[in-house]
Amino acid sequence: MNIVACIKRVPTTDLQAKVGGDQKSLDSAGVQYMVSFYDEIAVEEAVRLKEKHGGEVTILSMGPSDAAKEIRECLAKGADKGVLLTDSEWDQRDALSTAKALKAKVEELGPNLVLTGRLATDHDNGAVGPMLATLLGWACVTDVIELEIDGDKGTAKRESESGVEIYDFQLPAVITCQKDLNEPRYAGLKGIMAAKKKPVEEAACEPGASQAEVTKLSVPPARKEGRIVGEGAAAVPALLDALRNEAKVL
Repeated sequence: MNIVACIKRVPTTDLQAKVGGDQKSLDSAGVQYMVSFYDEIAVEEAVRLKEKHGGEVTILSMGPSDAAKEIRECLAKGADKGVLLTDSEWDQRDALSTAKALKAKVEELGPNLVLTGRLATDHDNGAVGPMLATLLGWACVTDVIELEIDGDKGTAKRESESGVEIYDFQLPAVITCQKDLNEPRYAGLKGIMAAKKKPVEEAACEPGASQAEVTKLSVPPARKEGRIVGEGAAAVPALLDALRNEAKVL
């Protein structure tokens, strides 16, 4: 199988975000990055499918040149090669512009299967995977928690609000991965050393205009300090009054 796993470089989840001077982006000073959580699941599933069926796994990402670090982390877990679409304004692209750029490279790579995370943990919109599938004209199943591939056919279970749904599909296809699909492995020393010798191609990202534009960023307002309204049973009337008239939750 020829599998592409799409990953996104995102700020670490413990980041104390600060708005940059342009009021449209994050202050990049001191920001550390990681592979988006759900994308790690996509990479793990891609490697597992390769181990079961044979073939090759390519990691595809978009970002600045130093985003090769996150690609190398995935190569250390068993992927075979990486492709980085370099774009200094990658984090300003909307989902459609991103999907169009990925589509062009996916067509060039010619995979049977593309795996992505169900969403990226920065923008949290979950749109790139389905848009990529639509642009390619491929089948797509989202939020997958179980995946089986047999020849040119596949079966996927996905979570929905009404329960678990089961879909049969034909390859090629795009699958977006939910957290219950697998448990991502840690990279061992052997994998880390091998990753240093695996190829990572850098290619200029296909330009594209976004339909959506960030006009302003702001951090949430600070929470009001809590207060003690009393002690024991005597505090109940004051608590109820505060919940009813101040918090307005009753």
